[in-house]
Amino acid sequence: VSASVLDTLFNASSAPDSLFEVAAVVTQPPSGRDRGRKVMRSPVAQHSLDRGFPSDLIFIPVRGGEEAFLSELRSLEPELCITAAYGNILPSKFLKIPPLGTVNIHPSLLPLYRGAAPVQRALQDGVKETGVSLAFTVRALDAGPIIARETIKVDDHIKAPELLDLLFGLGSKLLIRELPSIIDGSARSKSETQDDSKASLAPKINPEESWLSFDQEASVLHNKVRAFAGWPGTRARVAALDKKSGQQNVLELKVITSRVCGSDNSLGSEADNVIFSKGSLVFPCGGSTALEVLEVQLPGKKVVSAAAFWNGLRGQQLKKLA
Repeated sequence: VSASVLDTLFNASSAPDSLFEVAAVVTQPPSGRDRGRKVMRSPVAQHSLDRGFPSDLIFIPVRGGEEAFLSELRSLEPELCITAAYGNILPSKFLKIPPLGTVNIHPSLLPLYRGAAPVQRALQDGVKETGVSLAFTVRALDAGPIIARETIKVDDHIKAPELLDLLFGLGSKLLIRELPSIIDGSARSKSETQDDSKASLAPKINPEESWLSFDQEASVLHNKVRAFAGWPGTRARVAALDKKSGQQNVLELKVITSRVCGSDNSLGSEADNVIFSKGSLVFPCGGSTALEVLEVQLPGKKVVSAAAFWNGLRGQQLKKLA
């Protein structure tokens, strides 16, 4: 999503009537991104190079407060900084450099969902409406004055990666629309101070949160599947029981796609038994509800449909585990 925002800025800066140019790019250091832990550039750095941006103007500080980095940034005399999903704390020394300030694209309707995982936490809460905010950055977490917002409706099936793309796409357009007022200074005077009393937090996701607990209602689990899609995903333990031999094999399933099912399916699912009905694995859940699972993935395997997974059981009985 950061690379998509940068692409929008590159495109806008190359227009004949552009008010600005991209002076530098700041991104996270390289990291091991594949199974072989091969060190790869961040998508932002790679996209910058692909667009022909000078490599000596791509900065990759481990921390935003590194003096060598700040010194180089000061020497460029940037007038405005833009951030999008940067993931590093920006110290006061950084924020004091650009005279027009630092503006952040944040994928929530601030002051709601301040923090590292606003889209994921909003989906986890089952919100019906969310949006993107353009705000000045201050030292307090996502608490700066709001320049503009865009609101959208959220359907019951959109997953976090799709919603992230959608919101940062909207945020990019919002940024380009508001840049003239940010550059001439009028955005500062028209910006809206956040009401801290209405703030909610969106803390970073811990991978241990990814386990599904089927004593919760199906809607809670479905929202978690949507929220944690992409990373870290949602996992469930099930047991495949061979009725002839009595042997039980415990499997760890990654739940890829789900939906809350109607009462006609949930009635057929008793106790801890998982049944297959109308193309879905049906898990009994708390409150006499049931979750339909449409796609799953076993460790080290490809994502498969519920039907393909069920056929692979070859008649074994499937039970949910705590």
